[in-house]
Order: sequence, then structure tokens, then C-alpha cells
Amino acid sequence: MKTIHKIFIAGLMLFITGGIIVSCSSTKDTYTAATDVEEEFKIEKSGAQLWGEACNRCHLAPSPADYNDTDWSTISLHMRVRANLTEKEITKIETFLKSAN
Repeated sequence: MKTIHKIFIAGLMLFITGGIIVSCSSTKDTYTAATDVEEEFKIEKSGAQLWGEACNRCHLAPSPADYNDTDWSTISLHMRVRANLTEKEITKIETFLKSAN
């Protein structure tokens, strides 16, 4: 009698576990990926904001008047790689620096 009772309890536990697994799984694609939400609610920063944040991470940000447009183009290419900036970000920063010098 004890063996039948143990088999019954084990079967019941497997049945309940299977039911939980099936009920928790979903075949619907109703969720939104985190990257989609980030893109949707991303606030665009200006070139000046990006310049201040990116340059001050590693060193004091130089004044826009310290270099001419050609120098800023060269510096932008170098710092894009060093600061791991996107093309869009470095373009905004470079536009700001060239307009401010």
C-alpha cells in the first residue's frame, strides 16, 4: 500500500509540474524587446552635451576655440575610436565644435 501511495504522489507531482510549465509558457509574441523600448524612448542629446560627456570621461574637454576645423576633423576621427562613439554622435560633436570655434 505504501508503494502505490508513493507512485500516486510522484505521478501527481509530475502532473502538477507539467501543468505549471505548460501554463507559464506562451506562444504569443506579445512582449517588446528591451532594445525596442530603449530606441523608442531615447532622448537625443545635442553635440554640446555629447562633447561634454564623452570628452570629460577621460580628460578635461578642450575649448572649441583651441583648434581649427581641420584639427577638429582629425581629432574626431581619433577620438571616435578611443571613446567608442557612434558615427552619429561624433558628427554631432564635430558639428558643435566647428560651429563654436
